[in-house]
Amino acid sequence: MSKYTIGVDYGTQSGRAVLVNIENGEILASSVHSYPYGVIDEKLPGTDIKLEHDWALQNPDDYIEVLEKTIPSILSQTGVDVNDIIGLGIDFTACTMMPVTEDGRVLCQLEEFKTNPHAWIKLWKHHAAQDEADKVNAIASERGEEFLKRYGGKISSEWLIPKIWQILDEAPEIYEKAHIFMEATDWVTMQLTGNLVRNSCTAGYKAIWHKQKGFPEPAYFKALDPALENLVEEKLKGEIKPIGTKAGTLTEAMATKLGLNTDVWVSVGNVDAHVSAPAVNVVDPGKMLMIMGTSTCDILLGEEEKIVDGMCGVVEDGAVAGYYAFEAGQSAVGDIFEWFIINCVPSHYVEDAKKRDISIHQLLEEKASQLKPGQSGLLALDWWNGNRSVLVDTNLTGLFLGMTLSTKPEEMYRALIEATAFGKRIIIEGFREAGVPVNELYACGGLPEKNKMLMQIYSDVTNMEIKLSASDQTPALGAAMFGAVAAGSENGGYDSIVEAAKHMARLKDESYKPIKENAEVYNQLYNEYKKLHDYFGRGENNVMKRLKKIKAESI
Repeated sequence: MSKYTIGVDYGTQSGRAVLVNIENGEILASSVHSYPYGVIDEKLPGTDIKLEHDWALQNPDDYIEVLEKTIPSILSQTGVDVNDIIGLGIDFTACTMMPVTEDGRVLCQLEEFKTNPHAWIKLWKHHAAQDEADKVNAIASERGEEFLKRYGGKISSEWLIPKIWQILDEAPEIYEKAHIFMEATDWVTMQLTGNLVRNSCTAGYKAIWHKQKGFPEPAYFKALDPALENLVEEKLKGEIKPIGTKAGTLTEAMATKLGLNTDVWVSVGNVDAHVSAPAVNVVDPGKMLMIMGTSTCDILLGEEEKIVDGMCGVVEDGAVAGYYAFEAGQSAVGDIFEWFIINCVPSHYVEDAKKRDISIHQLLEEKASQLKPGQSGLLALDWWNGNRSVLVDTNLTGLFLGMTLSTKPEEMYRALIEATAFGKRIIIEGFREAGVPVNELYACGGLPEKNKMLMQIYSDVTNMEIKLSASDQTPALGAAMFGAVAAGSENGGYDSIVEAAKHMARLKDESYKPIKENAEVYNQLYNEYKKLHDYFGRGENNVMKRLKKIKAESI
């Protein structure tokens, strides 16, 4: 009899669940549920309390609702016997963190703290801890802290320690009240199993934890703030377990609520990007996966721990046991295109798309596809949400160059796509220069499914073939694969993620290959992009930061 697992993927705007046959990776059913509260970035729900610039929060109730809505839905879509469902895995955006009480509630779930923004979940793209991140880096550099090199020389404001420190700085009462600080993926896993287990992936990439060395010493945290000296011992309690291992089985209450059995094994939590790698058979060194959506995350496997300028981190066993997984990424990709659609497209384009019953993205792709590389005369810097790699600076902003009175929307749209492709090439070249080979490119996520022009541009700009995931739910499939590993062969699953990938990973037959003449033009444009990248991003002209400062002072 076939065995099945469930994968639940928590994204920025919604969560989705899939039911997967572990013999062949076939997704039998899927269900998506949008978060009722979405991204909270203007004011706290149910109040008039406005959030400051660069804040991004979420409501933990939304995460539980995803489970309650999607899992019964996928069960109802098939005739699968629940007795044959052996495992469940989840993945999450990261670092998405929260202050948690001793009984497992997020502080914003308590009436007394609902009006305090710091009691809520800080989403991955909460960038308001940049001041703390700057100090985390400066003090680490002054002290010669070894860990800084593993993260490309900079800890991001998106990560755990800056966000915790921001809470201490701005809401010490929340810091004191928090029994522990947790990643969302670990918190949801705890809701499922009743067990407090932290996963090695988010700990390694987002919390400055090392498999061999652990967290930084208390002396470093004391140097940040005396109140943080015992942060690890007091607020980061909980066993750290490798991805793919067992967090526990479903509690009776949760099993009843979801329509499953209590003997379903739940894998420790994982990150949406890293969980995707095995789902497209990225289980060998030299293979790089681009997870392309609102932002992008890049996962690259290597055989040695190398120091790479501006990478997000390198973690042993970070995606596949036995290898080092390097992470890099771009803070906005799809978000930039969506911004353009909302703010920069004239009404007659929108009307034309409606008449033809196509989306505005399809219309612009159609028009932009008729342009040759370089034909628009435009060049852009893709920093609409700051720069994650390789500059690691959320205070950088976007740039358009070359516009004239004859510039058209489709030219701007294409230039933005090209800018994100140039940003990707910067990342790839950074790895290669550090001695980490990038031999093969893979892609998954919403963008490869939606925009063929975009993928061809990426292939032309990088001058590499790009292989595609066969699943439109790659992270959820990956989570289901880790659920199969958590169940283990004794329960009908697999004993390693490499073994699971042999059976469950899925790739399309088609791929994108670079077009020689396009690649040659893009080489010229990339050289110009790189000059702008270094001029505005490496301190020669900090006009972007000065403009942000003027803006903040004028509000």
